[in-house]
Amino acid sequence: MQSKIQDLWSRPWIPPQYGKAPFFWMLSFGIFAWPYFYVRPSIVELLLIVLSILIFLPLYIYSFWGKGWRVAVCIALVAGIGIAWAPYNFGGSSFVIFAATMSSRFQEKRHAYLSLFCVLAGTAVISYFLKLQTYFWIPAVIFSIPSALGAIIGERLQRANSKLFRKQEEIEHLASVAERERIARDLHDLLGHTLSVIALKAELARKLYDRDAEACKKEIADIEQTARQALSEVREAVLGYRDTGLAHELRGAQNALESAGVQFESQIDETVLPAAVENIIALALREAVTNIIRHSDAKHCHFSVLGKSDSIQVKIADDGSIGREKGDEVKKGNGLIGMSERVRALDGDLQVEIKDGLTIRFTLPLHQASAV
Repeated sequence: MQSKIQDLWSRPWIPPQYGKAPFFWMLSFGIFAWPYFYVRPSIVELLLIVLSILIFLPLYIYSFWGKGWRVAVCIALVAGIGIAWAPYNFGGSSFVIFAATMSSRFQEKRHAYLSLFCVLAGTAVISYFLKLQTYFWIPAVIFSIPSALGAIIGERLQRANSKLFRKQEEIEHLASVAERERIARDLHDLLGHTLSVIALKAELARKLYDRDAEACKKEIADIEQTARQALSEVREAVLGYRDTGLAHELRGAQNALESAGVQFESQIDETVLPAAVENIIALALREAVTNIIRHSDAKHCHFSVLGKSDSIQVKIADDGSIGREKGDEVKKGNGLIGMSERVRALDGDLQVEIKDGLTIRFTLPLHQASAV
């Protein structure tokens, strides 16, 4: 029990987003204390003042944390304290004003305005039947309206800003997730392709070690150059600036496939490609070459890029064993999944066909790419 009390005492009394303003508003109780500047209160009256404040403060503080009917109870009790003081102290209108502003605690706007109406109407009706002095009910009704409306509007604005901040945090989180996925895809394509080439050349160098020392040295030099180039490309990919271009990938594909004993043919229109389209095509070629070297015993590979008025059609085909062994189905690994995601990002359409080998086709609209 003691630990619970300490926990409650250590918590902030008012939600942090309100700052110190709720405590500053309590200065309005100067109206309640005004009569006592020229009339000394009796002991009983002084005790009732202290009791009223002690009842008011927990209700006022709890209204910031409560919801629904609990807030309604707090409002009714605070308004009741003000009306109870009306025959003896016109400053009791301060409690009614506080009750009206506490209507802003309701989540629903209609509930907040309904609560305000009930406070004002209840105060007016009770004042009429009890014939309370005008010094009480006129300030209670008139000052409650702007105070409560300002509190309700401010509360809704604060909630809207809080929701906006949460949306911004969510967008930032999704952007960071998308960036991590981009880096993961690019690293997979980069390292998968490069490590496959390095492994192939290392195997070739091992076979040439005893037979042809010069050829072995050449392959080892190629391994070193490929590793250095991969390191540079990985750095650029992490920074998000990698854009090697299609011509660079064509040369890399030619060298890698020749080392693997695969004949490579290409057909490329002289169409000016947007940077985003060229990058996707280059990455798709890299991934396809990696798959051929790793998983296929293909002898031929054909690559074509054909431009139309509003789109680019890309085809990558090989005569490897994947199609002959697996029939009409192929399991998409990280490479094909990443390729498909990039194509869809530009409203493109990717198709994988298995017939006498593996064929990858996709179409990219030029108008969408120009807007990226």
